[in-house]
Amino acid sequence: MSVVPVARGHHHVVSAGHELATLAAFEALENGGNAIDAGVAAILTLGVVYSDQVSVAGVAPMIVRLAETGEVVTIAGVGGWPQALDAEAFIQRHGGEIPLGVRRTVVPAAPDACIQALERWGTMAFRDVAARAVRYACEGFPRHPVMLDYVQKYADDFRHWPENVAIWMPGGTVPQPGERLVQRDLGRILQFLCDEERAAGDDRMAGLAAVRRAFYRGDIASHILAHQKAEDGLLAADDLASFRCQVVPSVSRRFRLGGEEVEIHTCGAWCQGPFLLEALSIAEAAGVAAQEHGSDGYLHTIAETLKLTFADREGYLGDPDFVDVPLDTLLGRPYAAERSRAIDPHKASPGMPRPGMIPGHEPHVPPVAASEAALGPPPDTSIVCVIDADGNGLCSTPSDTSWDTPVVPGCGLAVSSRGAQSRAVRGHPSCIAPGKRPRLTPNPCFALSPGRWIMPFGTPGGDTQIQANLQTLLGHLVFGMALQDAVEAPRLVTHSHPDSFAPNAAYPGLVTIEGRIDEATGERLAARGHRIERLGDWSHWTGGVCAVRKDLETGAIEGAADPRRMSRALGW
Repeated sequence: MSVVPVARGHHHVVSAGHELATLAAFEALENGGNAIDAGVAAILTLGVVYSDQVSVAGVAPMIVRLAETGEVVTIAGVGGWPQALDAEAFIQRHGGEIPLGVRRTVVPAAPDACIQALERWGTMAFRDVAARAVRYACEGFPRHPVMLDYVQKYADDFRHWPENVAIWMPGGTVPQPGERLVQRDLGRILQFLCDEERAAGDDRMAGLAAVRRAFYRGDIASHILAHQKAEDGLLAADDLASFRCQVVPSVSRRFRLGGEEVEIHTCGAWCQGPFLLEALSIAEAAGVAAQEHGSDGYLHTIAETLKLTFADREGYLGDPDFVDVPLDTLLGRPYAAERSRAIDPHKASPGMPRPGMIPGHEPHVPPVAASEAALGPPPDTSIVCVIDADGNGLCSTPSDTSWDTPVVPGCGLAVSSRGAQSRAVRGHPSCIAPGKRPRLTPNPCFALSPGRWIMPFGTPGGDTQIQANLQTLLGHLVFGMALQDAVEAPRLVTHSHPDSFAPNAAYPGLVTIEGRIDEATGERLAARGHRIERLGDWSHWTGGVCAVRKDLETGAIEGAADPRRMSRALGW
């Protein structure tokens, strides 16, 4: 029995990481907008109600399915390092680390991603999809437990910057759940963008161009650049003025799951998305479908599959504009079969294995030492999934944290600190370079069975994202669980790999499991060599999956939302 009832509809359904974002998206649909309009409304709202970990000036990768053509396309909503970066000098100055503060700033991509989505496929004005975000910023909303858990965890980092403390820790202490968070500066910035659009006249495209100009060339850009200069940042006017997100096809693979052909689509190798496809391929080759769901044997196979996947991610993944990422091999069945043979069904690997060997490529093999820091929640993200009446679908995972870089004074927003997911390590495929994008963890996804159903899905959670998505997909598509039940099923998380965020902590052999996995199963996992730590029964450290699925034959739509978070689904 599901803890959260599934949301159902025949017109449109939304599932998002916070109920106010779900409401904003649903309202856009009710006012005649499509899935793209609704998705942007949710993204902007998440930048307010999850502002500790989603920045209006952050990242916003998107994957979109267009009903008219059936095409699945992506917006690469992440910016690159400033052109002024001298990589060698940076590495020497900072001792091979990515420091806190504006030195980790990359070009903010979320505004352009939202504007391009509206220009290409939307129907509404920016001011219409931004209305609720403006209201929630100016009038406030109740602080929620997920936000406060992160504020508590990263309180010492927040304290580096008085502007950040004033917003998220007023008086220098962590607020209580339910206390109102008002962000007037952020509200003024959002309202300014709406006013600039309105001043451009009635032409929708001219209005959207005015929004882009205001952010990337106008007053907001001036505030950002003055702050960068004052704080020894690298971002320059040309970095902002010339920026456009790439719009590129998805990466996909077909699987035989639950007796039917299913396509799984992810964004490209500018994010970790393709490695969900590798994990599915290895799990398939390892015979996971023949195992008992939730058994120690099944969970062992999942953990070992993920270790192999993350080893390859570490060895090969970097911005494909700079790095030759061998996706064709990594996602192929022969390679998956070879990797699956490295799984010992009776014994856990002691840490992250070596990457697989691919002819013509030399993988990076990092030294992996156990971190002495206490394990905490992964630096995070949020999520929105939408399907409209026509069958357009969107998934986006907007992000960017607020505790590792200062807020721009008077603007209420932290400019993308996603450079924290690059490496200042020579030879690493994600080593810093001018214009190079960091190895992004947020990765929206889309599943479909041609002519039968479509399903945008995804999760927040840093390195947990592939792990939660894999377990949810297997539960739903292989083991026949109802969508909401698959989202709610207890999960594990492996931590053997270097974390994607600086300082790249690793915990070799560690697997955390939710408390609903029974003691006997945990003991049998430990007997196989896994170092087991138990979480609460429902832990937001294991992700927060949202998904919406439409039956193309009947028109029925259902939305699932993860009770581990503030997620909500709503349909009509």
